[in-house]
Amino acid sequence: MISLKLPVCTHLGEGSVKVVPEIIRRENAKKVVVFTDQGVRQSGVCDVLLRELADISYAVLDDIPREPSYLDVEKIAGQLEAMACDLIVAIGGGSVMDTAKLCSILKGAPYTIRDLLQDPAQGRKQVKTVFLPTTCGTGSEATCNAIVAIPEESVKKGIVNDAMIPDYAVLDPLTIRRLPKSIVAATGVDALAHVVECYTSLKATDFSNMFAVTGAKLIFKNLVRAYEDPDDMEAKTAMMLGAFYGGVAITASGTTAVHALSYPLGGKFHIAHGVSNAILFAPVMRCNRPACEKELAQLCDAVYPECHGQSAEERSLRIITAIEDVIRRTDIPTDLKPYGVQPSDIEFLVTSGSQQRRLLDNNRKELTLEEIRAIYQSVL
Repeated sequence: MISLKLPVCTHLGEGSVKVVPEIIRRENAKKVVVFTDQGVRQSGVCDVLLRELADISYAVLDDIPREPSYLDVEKIAGQLEAMACDLIVAIGGGSVMDTAKLCSILKGAPYTIRDLLQDPAQGRKQVKTVFLPTTCGTGSEATCNAIVAIPEESVKKGIVNDAMIPDYAVLDPLTIRRLPKSIVAATGVDALAHVVECYTSLKATDFSNMFAVTGAKLIFKNLVRAYEDPDDMEAKTAMMLGAFYGGVAITASGTTAVHALSYPLGGKFHIAHGVSNAILFAPVMRCNRPACEKELAQLCDAVYPECHGQSAEERSLRIITAIEDVIRRTDIPTDLKPYGVQPSDIEFLVTSGSQQRRLLDNNRKELTLEEIRAIYQSVL
């Protein structure tokens, strides 16, 4: 048996933020807490939402850091605990949404974030959520995953629990119209990694493949357009939908070695999640290719039907070349030198990366320590 779990309701389109008051009335919410961060607040994007809440009682938590640690979440959950709240509305990128997810199962609960790190299954929904992504890539508005840094281990860890699937997702491309190009690139490539990894995952299902393929078509064809032209709202809308599909695919399947090996890079060197995935994306897929040649070729058939008739090897390589081309055209770094990673850090990365079994166990190729080491060395 396979299953598909989604937000109860998803809205897409320019101006769809206007549906939020209707959602609040539908849920009979009296005390709303808005989760966001300083970047979104200062950019004015949050004001688009707050104007819609003019007649509603709300409070704002806007000190959520980028790439939060479990200690940051613990602090924010403590702030929420002291507040009356019967609905969380999160507007921001993956860090904001992941924090909001965790707080939605922590408020008033008998367990703590530390307990969830040991046993995520004990989490239960305490407060319903409405998510408005302000990037075009994390897919957090659709997933049951939340990523936190573990400072004492210099790594990140995913907490996975179906109770964290958002109740509502609102995909308004106007929230990303003025998104900095670097964030369009990094989050967009993160979304691309989601769909490719989920399609090649050992846990892939008919459900996840349907969303992964559709997301791949949207992202491969629109990411560079969205990056190059901030006013291309057709491309921006396609990217938000593609990212959402990637999140659905994650919940139905799961990412693999690209994300697994990026966790130590984010945990120790504080490299943005999307950037670390982008740096590792092509090298990991080239290493994986023999084990997932069929799946990569099938993706090529969907995205580049003009390649029909070529061999499976040629089509699988075409997808990897396309990944490299997208990364090049969006000016994402392709090595770790700008982030202070040294050859002496390789052994830490190999040890830590190889321990990310939750994701590595999804990988079609059983990566050896030597292969993991070679991947990291290739991007130094």
